[in-house]
Amino acid sequence: MNKLFIGLSLLAALSSCNHTVVDDDDIISTHVLTKEEQAKLTPDEVIEDLKKGNLDFVEDKLTIRNSTERVRNASLGQYPEAVVLSCLDSRVPVEDVFHKAIGEIFVARVAGNIVNDDIIGSLEYACKVSGSKVIVVLGHEYCGAIKSSIDRVKLGFVTSVLEKIEPAIAVAEQNYKGDYTSKNPTFVDEVCKYNVINSINRIRNTSTILNEMEEKNEIKIIGGIYDMKTGKVEFI
Repeated sequence: MNKLFIGLSLLAALSSCNHTVVDDDDIISTHVLTKEEQAKLTPDEVIEDLKKGNLDFVEDKLTIRNSTERVRNASLGQYPEAVVLSCLDSRVPVEDVFHKAIGEIFVARVAGNIVNDDIIGSLEYACKVSGSKVIVVLGHEYCGAIKSSIDRVKLGFVTSVLEKIEPAIAVAEQNYKGDYTSKNPTFVDEVCKYNVINSINRIRNTSTILNEMEEKNEIKIIGGIYDMKTGKVEFI
């Protein structure tokens, strides 16, 4: 009897709540890209699609997915249109930022969106093996790795990660007039920008495979900065 009373009370409480009706247009399709559809895409088309997805995110269009069904649909193969090299930061929800779901983009995460051999190999796999058309190196404001590198933090294996950001600090110091500390948000933003550019250059200079693919216009390697306050990605 007590269980029945509790159940009826819960049902009554739920019935009295205001429910938000989700329009079908707000739900991301469960269709995943096929190999043939991916092959027809051009890098420029993919970039425009990412920009459109980011606009949806900026305008607070909910990223609603049936992930379970998409996993089933993609179980025999995946053909994402792009690969995003993002920072480790949990405040950068990459799939949401571009309004994407399972099977649409690869995401590689590492503190400071730096480039090393494993990242290069992952990007080569995404593009040369799996057919992705665009590489996006995605930096973001308030980046802890950037600040720690500016502060010359030394800590275990973290040190080797932060050292890869130091070339960006050097360039920022040459081009920025002001306070060169992690407490200066403008300087941190400058280092973030040059760090994205540095990662792009490292990809091109390190990977013969990706460099040749870009020269043949099979892929494009671009950068972006994610603004946490607005959600907008400023492509550079």
